[in-house]
Amino acid sequence: MTGRPVNHQRRADLLDAAVDYAVQHGFAELSWRPVARALGVSTTTLVHHFGTKEQMLEAMLGRLRERAFAATSDAVGDQPDLAAAARAVWTRTSDPRQWAEFRLFFAVYGRALQAPQQFAEFLERVVADWMSALVDAQGPDTDVATARRTATLVIATIRGLLLDLLATGDQDRVQDAADSFLATLEHGPRSQSDRQPR
Repeated sequence: MTGRPVNHQRRADLLDAAVDYAVQHGFAELSWRPVARALGVSTTTLVHHFGTKEQMLEAMLGRLRERAFAATSDAVGDQPDLAAAARAVWTRTSDPRQWAEFRLFFAVYGRALQAPQQFAEFLERVVADWMSALVDAQGPDTDVATARRTATLVIATIRGLLLDLLATGDQDRVQDAADSFLATLEHGPRSQSDRQPR
């Protein structure tokens, strides 16, 4: 990205448009020409703003992760406890209006796992974003180890349920399982000492 300076607002707009294109058309076959044509710009414009195709893909991964987190972060922050926060996250992510974006999220998650060095930032933050919010939702009286363990279970379970939902479309079965899991959070997390045999 040498020569004239990059207009960062223009780059942000192009990035959002590229992610929207990927939501509709998938991630696997993205290349300069179809993306440029869909965005109404030249391939030279994309190269100027993103550098290489790999850098554009990395930027798209980051923006998609930001969108996935933004879709739930407000809901988590508005809730009084972990159970309510987890239910709010599930309600937002399982909304059929979010399905196309989360299908892409899982597709690019898989791509990042295949190239962990290239997409290290995405992989590092894809769990950390939610982890902090869900640990905070458990309140200051929960010890850190218990809070992180419980947050990990919530993240993994919700993502697993969402993947099942997107793969099968079986809303009734998956929602029943989600309700069962979320009900367990109403009783609060158990510390390691709570689980020791007596």
